[in-house]
Amino acid sequence: MKLNNIEDFIREIQMATLEHQSDKAAFIEQFRIKFLGKKGIISDLFEQFKTVPNEEKKEMGQALNRLKTAAQAKIEEFKASIEQLQQQSQTDDLTLPTDYSPVGSRHVLSVVMNEIIDIFSRIGFTVAESVEIEDDWHLFSALNFPPDHPARDMQDTFFVEKEEGRQEVALRTHTSSVQVRVMENNKPPIRIIAPGRVFRNEAISARAHCIFHQVEALYVDKKVTFADLKQTLLYFAKEMFGEQTQIRLRPSYFPFTEPSAEMDISCNICGGKGCNICKGTGWLEILGCGMVDPNVLEACGIDSKEYSGFALGMGVERMAMLKYQIRDLRLYFENDLRFLRQFDALV
Repeated sequence: MKLNNIEDFIREIQMATLEHQSDKAAFIEQFRIKFLGKKGIISDLFEQFKTVPNEEKKEMGQALNRLKTAAQAKIEEFKASIEQLQQQSQTDDLTLPTDYSPVGSRHVLSVVMNEIIDIFSRIGFTVAESVEIEDDWHLFSALNFPPDHPARDMQDTFFVEKEEGRQEVALRTHTSSVQVRVMENNKPPIRIIAPGRVFRNEAISARAHCIFHQVEALYVDKKVTFADLKQTLLYFAKEMFGEQTQIRLRPSYFPFTEPSAEMDISCNICGGKGCNICKGTGWLEILGCGMVDPNVLEACGIDSKEYSGFALGMGVERMAMLKYQIRDLRLYFENDLRFLRQFDALV
């Protein structure tokens, strides 16, 4: 009798399984007889133990006890497994109707935001994120907002700290602050999108809310032109709303871009013919854009004589309203299951 042989038997017992055994009860009985029967392996080894030299008896005896304990434990494990299977077969009625447990899904705003991010990522834009509580420099001053700009007024901004002699801190009113932080800490070329939640001190209604979501894009490099901006906008509109979508740009004003424009798309409800959604014009406004003002580039430490860039920004709620014909902004935040379950099929 050798110690290695006993260890081999222990490993054989540990690896034994009922899996793939058609007659599990017969397999268990054969296993018991093989190891624990009167003429089994363990009984035979104990007979051989009598001839083991005295100096080896302690080690051999311990090994034999481990072998016997392992065999008994494995048989108990097999029996418990059989009993569990029998209980399941007695309680499971395959003719009963299934218990429908509804699974969760992404919120429609998350779906639309992810779709916007995916579209821009396909043309080289990467996601940049930052804090929701911002200081005055990143929120206004670096973006060319003059001290008397209306956006600085309490009626538009939620100020967290506003003490004399200290820099003002507020909940961000736009994700343009992310663009400032990226330009301050990175050298061109820069090509990023900044998705996130923003806050404005507005009365809540069907068309306005104090909390909403934006996705802004920024591209800064040498020789960036308005033509690059236009082609980017056209690509986005067709990917988001369909190949038949047309765009138009109208002159506008933003402190941080010059020239600036508002972009409209042809109404995807009436195909540009005019309906109550587009108020008979055939066009829907979706975002603001423009070439980054040289003052903004200089404030962020970028040479405006060498580099130029464009920026654009859109409201995610607005995109979702147009894409899925949602008429009340408040529905996004009320968590009404009747509303949310309409979008269960969205990925």
